[in-house]
Parts: sequence; structure tokens; C-alpha cells
Amino acid sequence: MTASTYRHIRNFHLPYLRKFQNLGWETHVGCADIPTDAAYIDRAIELPFEKRMQSSANFRAAHVLHGLIKRERYDLVITHTSLAAFFTRLAAKGLNVRLVDVMHGYLFDDNTPTLKRKILLSAERMAAPQTDLLLTMNRWDHETAKRYRLGKKIEMIPGMGVEFCSLDRATQEDGVRLRDELKLAGDAFVLLYAAEFSARKSQHTLIEAMMSLPQNAVLVLCGTGALLDDCKKLAADLNLGNRVLFPGQIADMGAWYRMANAAVTSSRSEGLPFNVMEAMHMELPVVASAVKGHVDLIEDGKNGLLFPYGDAKACAEQLGHLIDDPVLRKELRTQARASVAGYALDAVLPKVMEWYLRAAKEPFAR
Repeated sequence: MTASTYRHIRNFHLPYLRKFQNLGWETHVGCADIPTDAAYIDRAIELPFEKRMQSSANFRAAHVLHGLIKRERYDLVITHTSLAAFFTRLAAKGLNVRLVDVMHGYLFDDNTPTLKRKILLSAERMAAPQTDLLLTMNRWDHETAKRYRLGKKIEMIPGMGVEFCSLDRATQEDGVRLRDELKLAGDAFVLLYAAEFSARKSQHTLIEAMMSLPQNAVLVLCGTGALLDDCKKLAADLNLGNRVLFPGQIADMGAWYRMANAAVTSSRSEGLPFNVMEAMHMELPVVASAVKGHVDLIEDGKNGLLFPYGDAKACAEQLGHLIDDPVLRKELRTQARASVAGYALDAVLPKVMEWYLRAAKEPFAR
């Protein structure tokens, strides 16, 4: 199994590695920043993946992978994240190996600038001959993969599955205690967004939207990333320092969902986002940008609210409706939890494992 970083493996794939080990398989994992004692891994392989596509480090990683695949003669290679998936499939070229690409979200869509879209799509088409099985997670990605024949066999899965039970351990008292620790006013209406600070996640849209919201609205932006300092500066420049909070990386989100009144997300694109599914399970109304991945989970006005990507004014208007209308909040909360029941890990894992094991045994004709 490969991915760009170990954080991705840890966050999404440990249950699958555990399942493979329970079945008697030997599991090797290759990615950047991998600890040698990582759970459910028989062999940890440090690969120097870097986010810059043309980095020489990525080609070195592909060279290492090519040698590993040739030497180990793996029964199955499973790859995650767009960058690692491209270089893993590049490494597999010319080798007799069954390969599954789990597409967590193409980094392009219909609104991507033409040149960037062509480059990214060309990379996927170049790697398609090595892709025995392509698993997609949202409608746009699935239709695109089918249109351009980006794998020998293309199937859609309901994500990787979310361990909702770990969130359910958090109580309302935990949420109240957290609000006290954050020194929030009793009437504070708390908006929560947990994501990496990057251009794609677009936290600046939410910060700008706060200018049009009532003074009791508080935005909590969990996470770390390259644009964290930029977002802190924007909040300070807009005199929102006491209404936009940056608590850093949070390992256990349960109490934070209990503390919040609503969840928000401003992302440019998604695969099938865990943070939205978790919030919906915790009965938080969600206000989200109307992009792929979000629109697969949210039907505007029924189980959440949508706004055009990058439109801070429209975002503020939707949040304003939510803050002003307790009946709407109640309706959205009720519908939200029911909407994501099918994305629970215990429901999804058997479906994904069935495809993994089938790919290891059955050749798929192009």
C-alpha cells in the first residue's frame, strides 16, 4: 500500500491493513514520514514523496518502488492520493502486478483552468494502463473516469468508511467543558471547520464571511498547514481576532463537534470528505461549498446548505439563515445523521475489501 504521507494511511487505512493481517497477508506500506513501528504493518518503507509533481524526489521514490515490486512480486498493490498513485503506477510499468488505485478525489474538475486540467488528466490517462481496478468516491470523478477509461475496471465506493463510534463517546458535557476552556460566551454560535490550511481548503472564504455575521458568531478553524499564518493575519487584519479561533491540530474531534452549533467547509474540491460526514453524524447542520464530494453528501435545504465556491457573501447569507432559523437547524440536524448512516466503517469496509481481494485474484480486461 502506498500514499504520499503516513498521516493519510493512519487517518483512513489502518482498519484495512488490520483486516489484511487478520487474513494472514503480509503488509508492506510505502510513504513519506512513516514510523518503523507503525501498527498493522509488517514492513515500513520510507519513500521521499514531495507535493511538487516534478520534484526529483518523486522519481527517486518511483525507482525504489519499481525495484521493490519487481523483487517482492506482490500479490496486490493498493495506492492512494493522486501524487503517490501516479508515481506508484509509473513504477509498476512493465511489471506483472495487480494494482488498485483508490481515487480520493481528482485534483481537477470542469472549472479547473484548461491547461492545468489537461496536464492532470493527461497524467491519469498515462497511468491508466497500469490501473487494474480504479475505485472512485463521488459522481463527478466516477463519470470522468468512465469517460476517459482511466482504469481497466472502474467502480464507485462510499468512501473508506468512517469510525463514527469513536465520535459517539464524546458527551454533551464534554462539549460544554470545551466551550468553557475556550472562554466562549453563553450565546456564542460556533462554526467548526477542521482541515489542512491550504489553497484548496479556502479558509479565507469563511474568515471573510464572518464580517457579515452577528457578533456572537465564532469560527473555529482546526488544523495546521502552509497557509495557517496567512489565515491568522487575515483574521487579525479584519479585526476578527476574538471571533476566529485557531486551536491547531486536533486528534479527537468528538468533543469539538459537541461544542459546535454548525459545521462549515469552503473547499475547492473533495473526494468524499470525512469532516463533513463526521459532522453530519454528530447532528450538526453543515454549510458547504457546492463542489464535488460535498454535493454527493448534501442536498441543499434538505440535509445541509450549499453556497457557490469562493463566494464569501453567499456563504454568509446561508450561515445567516442558519443562525436566525432554529426550525431550519433542527430539520437539517435530523436529516443529516440519517443521510450518512451508510458511510459507517462497518458498512463500507466489507464492500471495499471485496474489491481488493477480487482484484488480487481476477484479471480485469480493458
